[in-house]
Amino acid sequence: MLDQETLDRLWKIQDPGLSEQRFRDALADPAYDADEKAELATQLGRAIGLQGRYEEADALLDSVDGDEPTVGVRILLERGRILNASGHAAMAVPLFEQAAELGDHLGEEYLAVDALHMLAIADAAHAELWTKSALEYASTAHDPRTRRWMVALHNNLGWALHGAGRFTEALVQFQLAEQWAERTGTPAQQQSARQGIETCELALAAG
Repeated sequence: MLDQETLDRLWKIQDPGLSEQRFRDALADPAYDADEKAELATQLGRAIGLQGRYEEADALLDSVDGDEPTVGVRILLERGRILNASGHAAMAVPLFEQAAELGDHLGEEYLAVDALHMLAIADAAHAELWTKSALEYASTAHDPRTRRWMVALHNNLGWALHGAGRFTEALVQFQLAEQWAERTGTPAQQQSARQGIETCELALAAG
């Protein structure tokens, strides 16, 4: 199977059209075997879905052979993302739950955390619980790329708490996001965390 780093090199999340073309080119590359191409196809489906072409993305996922367990997890994840993005969050929740459970069972740490992170988005009423579960899981992960999730997860929880007026708790989360960004993240993630810290400090000073 493909490692996450290989897939990340093909992705440009801010440009799903470019990502789509990269995955189409990769699928035409004979260097990848059948299982790897199935995994690439799930990411092509995601890129198509990010452009709002939900029926096309869903049909593509229908055509992917999901017998390989990791591919099966990715199909669950991408079907869930399509449902969530197209306004059917409640229908996405059980797919993300299955993806988290199966990813954990397979030792696919990155995918398990991704699924928990998506649960926090799709199941907004329990977002804090899901995010804390993802943080607990990612903090003990063996894979450095999975631990990198800590930055985004602390940041997401920080904004959720800020939105609820829980500024002191939010500040702690942004501080943790900054610490993790310094260890495993990017300069942009460090800057984002600092912006969160400043926003919370202003809110606390105003209060």
